[in-house]
Amino acid sequence: MGLRNRWVIGNWKMNGSLAGNAALLGAVAAAPSGVGKLGVCVPFPFLGQAQSALAGGAAVWGGQDVSEHASGAYTGQVSAAMLVEFGASLVLVGHSERRQYNAETSDLVARKASAALNAGVTPVICVGETLAEREDGHAEAVVGQQLSACREVLLRAQGAAILAYEPVWAIGTGKTATPAEAQAMHAFIRATLRVLGAEADATSILYGGSVKAGNARELFSQADIDGGLIGGASLVAADFLAIAAAL
Repeated sequence: MGLRNRWVIGNWKMNGSLAGNAALLGAVAAAPSGVGKLGVCVPFPFLGQAQSALAGGAAVWGGQDVSEHASGAYTGQVSAAMLVEFGASLVLVGHSERRQYNAETSDLVARKASAALNAGVTPVICVGETLAEREDGHAEAVVGQQLSACREVLLRAQGAAILAYEPVWAIGTGKTATPAEAQAMHAFIRATLRVLGAEADATSILYGGSVKAGNARELFSQADIDGGLIGGASLVAADFLAIAAAL
């Protein structure tokens, strides 16, 4: 585990306001340095505010999505180069809500991850199964397919990409995979990376799905869990920083 970075990354989703963000970003900026890395992925309109609040500190910031295209007639999309102009070093790709509500395929997710990598932005590639897929015994097959679609970008990343396992049934529901369940899937993901020829031992794999201060330490203590992708709790400074302290 010494080769891998430990991360806690907040995903604000479609939340925030200029006034409300100020205190939250201020608390993140003032957080003491820990054993891991701290980041926030904010809605596009707040990238400038995040840059102003966090520049020069230990925490980094990024976007919640990125276009597969470098530029062009793609109304409403944001390129990786635009993220770079705001100092972003992270971007989420393939979040389950994008897959569900925007019909994003694993192949599109791979192209977005490649575009981010080309621009020097670290893609946080999200994978995970639905409750029905888990109950039908297809969880590993689903996650394996999502990873296989990203094989080329994972090979090129040489461990620089981040993976986030987020069981869809545990996002925003209050349900959480047990530490043993989460570890089992993380171990499967790392084994799959080896099969694909990717840098398994250098790739950080985060858990996302109703992580809270109360369960973070046990989750993060698992051998193949390198931190968390945090949703709702990242909107409350005290909760987010308590989770970060569990790394």
